[in-house]
Amino acid sequence: MKYEIDATNQTLGRLASKVAYILRGKNLASYKPEETPTNEVILKNTDKIRFTGLKFKNKVYYKYTGYHGGIKSRTLGELWEKKPEYVIRQSVYNMLPKNKLRDKIIKNLKFQ
Repeated sequence: MKYEIDATNQTLGRLASKVAYILRGKNLASYKPEETPTNEVILKNTDKIRFTGLKFKNKVYYKYTGYHGGIKSRTLGELWEKKPEYVIRQSVYNMLPKNKLRDKIIKNLKFQ
């Protein structure tokens, strides 16, 4: 099933939890945790997502390159300017269960 969600004036966390819930298939009566759901979510107007408080300046995303001293950090504001879809995808990805199905489920998230 295809679901279209309008992200206008929604906060990032609440939107991500709603998307993860649908991607998992928990909104269907035929939900089984061991099966890969076929739900597809299309997000619209992602540039109009709302951030509360000082998260835009204070929230930090870390990335480790694998080398000594290779930890890189960026604020949410810096990352949002370059890759807004990455921020949304990571927040949804971290809300999915930490198992082998997570990589398969996140592929059903599309942006418009």
